Amino acid sequence: MNSKQWYEVFFENYSRKYDDEVFTQGTIGECDFIEKEINYDKSLRILDVGCGTGRHTIELTKRGYTVVGIDLSEAQLSLAREKATKENLKIDFQKHNARNLPFDSEFNVAIMLCEAGFPLMETDEMNFEILKSVTKALAPKAKFIFTTLNGLFPLYHSFTDLYNSENEEGNASLNNYSFDLITFRANSIVTFKDDSGNIKTLECNERHYTPSEITWLLNMLDYKKIDICGAKLGAFSRENKLTTEDVEMLVVAEK
Repeated sequence: MNSKQWYEVFFENYSRKYDDEVFTQGTIGECDFIEKEINYDKSLRILDVGCGTGRHTIELTKRGYTVVGIDLSEAQLSLAREKATKENLKIDFQKHNARNLPFDSEFNVAIMLCEAGFPLMETDEMNFEILKSVTKALAPKAKFIFTTLNGLFPLYHSFTDLYNSENEEGNASLNNYSFDLITFRANSIVTFKDDSGNIKTLECNERHYTPSEITWLLNMLDYKKIDICGAKLGAFSRENKLTTEDVEMLVVAEK
């Protein structure tokens, strides 16, 4: 049996601390964007891929949408269910691998935000399996909204400087960062304190994508319209043109 991957270990006991991270604080504005993109149509079924602690799932449910949240981490799902119960919300949270979802043409919208599985996989093929699996879950004329790491950023900037400048005491810190110009994969050492107070160190590996790569991958899955913008934390907008300053890109694809 294979040992667990770094992202599985990372989220084993890192749920409450995760909700305190800088990059998880944009939920309201991000849901505003999603609502606008789907024309405030509450009849649409939404799939939240890599829902984590349920922040987008819960917020959209509070706004009247039917959302199913899936994640690989039982710890994250447990906290998501706990939060939903406190809000008196009945939400279907399910544990699934995003590369092998059990859905077929069941959803009108899929969201996959904040590196929710894609692009954390070990190979490009495995990342593509996530896109394929989510696409299979979508009905005709559905919309797929996701963010992923912008390959243009590390060509111009030190990711370590950015990460550490945003880091708050007690949150995860990044060290020994390196970026492979051939594979566009970033290697780093992440140190963090889990929910039990234990300090852990993991070797991480993530894939950065160029806009042309994302467009090509989605074209292969027969998406008819693909728009790529800069992903501003809590302020998603089609007006934000993607630049080398954007750590993440925001992708809106329509079948």
